[in-house]
Amino acid sequence: MKEKKQKNILYLFICAMIRLFYRKPCFEGTENIPDEPCVFVGNHTQMNGPIISELYFPGKNSIWCAGQMMHWGEVAEYAFTDFWSFKPKIFHPFFRLLSWIITPLAVLIFNNASTVPVYHDTRLITTFRRSIELLQEGRSMIIFPEWNKRYNNILYDFQDKFVDLARFYYRKTKKALLFVPVYNAPKLHKTVIGKPIRFDPDAPIESERERICKAMKDAITEMAASLPEHTVIPYRNIPKRLYPKNIPIEVYTDEEAGS
Repeated sequence: MKEKKQKNILYLFICAMIRLFYRKPCFEGTENIPDEPCVFVGNHTQMNGPIISELYFPGKNSIWCAGQMMHWGEVAEYAFTDFWSFKPKIFHPFFRLLSWIITPLAVLIFNNASTVPVYHDTRLITTFRRSIELLQEGRSMIIFPEWNKRYNNILYDFQDKFVDLARFYYRKTKKALLFVPVYNAPKLHKTVIGKPIRFDPDAPIESERERICKAMKDAITEMAASLPEHTVIPYRNIPKRLYPKNIPIEVYTDEEAGS
């Protein structure tokens, strides 16, 4: 078991300042939180999902985050590509500069927050290994698996390899993980926690990736649609005038989804 590191005093000050100005959401569905370590799967809502998860989410949790945001030499390129590359090209020089400016802050925050670095290369095994250690210590994982392909007006589609965590966890512990859907609605100051589903270790991993991702996306969409009409903060940092509403539910074609 790794020794718990002491958090940087500047990081603690930043968290205190955020709490002053970022209102704690109302949590609904807390009765659905399992009495065992699990994987919460939520909509990213840009920085809102991670902020809510780090500062306010009930229980002991660790958050999957892009490993690039924890390393000095990788922050700027990743931040520009992921946060601001969709902005009008005339503003790209400004956002590239901003990506370099935020590097020290990003390294400070993401190395002090309750994070597990996620990689999309051979280092992914370290993500799974550390996650399993934390699950065995009684911590749950919070994961935001959206990527740049639209699914509907609530969500972008999911990268599905996070489901493999359950396969490795079962091999290590013989316990089948629960996956729990979460819908963050910052405009309503509300976070809704849905009913869990359990990983099936006897099913092929390909079918489990598909089944669990679909179940999570369907549940998050249903929770969003059940709430009063509100503006959805999307995964991508698009112009605010293009932010969708939660109702009616819009399903995109393959061509639209790729845009």
